[in-house]
Amino acid sequence: MKKEIFLCAINNVLSGTCLEDCKFCTQSVRYHADIERYNYKSIETIVKEAKQAKANGALGYCLVTAGKGLTDKKVDFVARTAKAIKKEVNDLNLIACNGTASIEQLRHLKEHGIDSYNHNLETSENYYKSICTTHPWSERYETCQNVKSVGLQLCTGGIFGMGEEPEDRDSLLNALASLQPESTPLNFYHPNDALPIKTRNISRDEAIEIIKKAHRLLGEDRLLMVAGGRELLFDGYEDIMFEAGVNSIVIGNYLTTVGDAPTKDREMLDRLGYRVATTCHA
Repeated sequence: MKKEIFLCAINNVLSGTCLEDCKFCTQSVRYHADIERYNYKSIETIVKEAKQAKANGALGYCLVTAGKGLTDKKVDFVARTAKAIKKEVNDLNLIACNGTASIEQLRHLKEHGIDSYNHNLETSENYYKSICTTHPWSERYETCQNVKSVGLQLCTGGIFGMGEEPEDRDSLLNALASLQPESTPLNFYHPNDALPIKTRNISRDEAIEIIKKAHRLLGEDRLLMVAGGRELLFDGYEDIMFEAGVNSIVIGNYLTTVGDAPTKDREMLDRLGYRVATTCHA
């Protein structure tokens, strides 16, 4: 019997307002990418969208806010949103993705219903200086350590294909493994004309090798997800992706790019003989 595949959905609850200069991110106001920009969604809308995600089979539901890190306002908003979702939607692993965060902020989110915190390392410590100058890689790593220290599940990964060298990819995977995350999203760069990084320097074969290495380093009992860029590299080739070790995918849209319809992904999994996981505790 083939393994179960865990589905996750993303909700961009505060979009396109970031002041940082990460060269891979359309949410930065510096690059004027043609994306939808808005302030906080209503909590009522987010709860409704969470119900739809659960109906589509998602077990993980990620609340994302643009910006460098948590502020008092963001902490309060995400906490109130988490509480509202948990009141109306059962068996949904709530993930917060709100940038750098202190122990106190993370503890507050945990107390109000957040189960996991996502903060990606993005790339190697050495290469990070080439793609972001407004904050250091060490702040990202420290936030991941803070997540572990308060007892939240850690979700951390990175983006491949941003011009990095093979040694940067290995360095990133080793750094991720050192944090022992419960979940690791592997993203593959999606070029946008507005961004400084114009092309993607990764092939499908290289992506498969990254998945295999991540699977070996992180272990059988952890979630290994292919998230952003999946449709670009693996459309029609999902079988080799799962065989390499992937056991989780994002369904629906991403932060600022359109993903496949959840029904299409469900049909793909059924065609390949995979079952959709129905509990986070499997």
